[in-house]
Amino acid sequence: MPLHSAAVEIAVQDVVGARVALAEGADRVELCVALGLGGLTPSAGLVEAAIAEAAGAGRTGFVHVLVRPRGGGFVYDTDELETTLADIRFARRAGAGGVVVGALDEAGRIDRDAVERFVEAAGDLDVTFHRAFDTLADTAAAAEALIALGVARVLTSGGAERSIDGVDRLRTLAQQVEGRLQVMAGGGVHVQDIPALTAAGVDAVHLSARHTVSGAPSGPGGGDARYDITDPVTVREAVAATR
Repeated sequence: MPLHSAAVEIAVQDVVGARVALAEGADRVELCVALGLGGLTPSAGLVEAAIAEAAGAGRTGFVHVLVRPRGGGFVYDTDELETTLADIRFARRAGAGGVVVGALDEAGRIDRDAVERFVEAAGDLDVTFHRAFDTLADTAAAAEALIALGVARVLTSGGAERSIDGVDRLRTLAQQVEGRLQVMAGGGVHVQDIPALTAAGVDAVHLSARHTVSGAPSGPGGGDARYDITDPVTVREAVAATR
């Protein structure tokens, strides 16, 4: 029996990463910075450059922008929400294909008012709700809430540290939503996990395909001299594993 075909989304932190993802056949990228913190909003210059790179390759809608104002959880104050809305509007004006967002209330549930505002600001862009979803106690009800709010997609590991360990919950979620909400498996995805994730019925897999290299010494105040790059072989193998 043939595997269900799934899209491949690569989390990238620079224009070179977007270029690699384009060249190796990925379906889209999630553009972000600071993956070590779970990912934060990229700069305006990076957003524009990545979208220009994709447009040059004839791939409109390829760049989806993570909009997350800080690390340390998903409950945001008024200033953080306004910053998020401004960044969503910028991504839309810049020509992004989608935004990746999420917000919780003080009780640890989806902040429906915030997400409603995010979807409104995004307009015709795809909206993905990120792995704040994996902190929720009742993901079945949360999925229905996201559908009602107009969210297109949810990024989730099935509540596990790695998606492959949450595959049963991913299967259950995919069966529940029946195409009304795209389910994208993300969180510690390795190429060898992709066939099992795809067989579970997810619509997409999400991975960073990164490895760490050492740069020149950064000096006092410069932080770690190591940084991430996107590995073309991993992207290529991930794409092949879904086809």
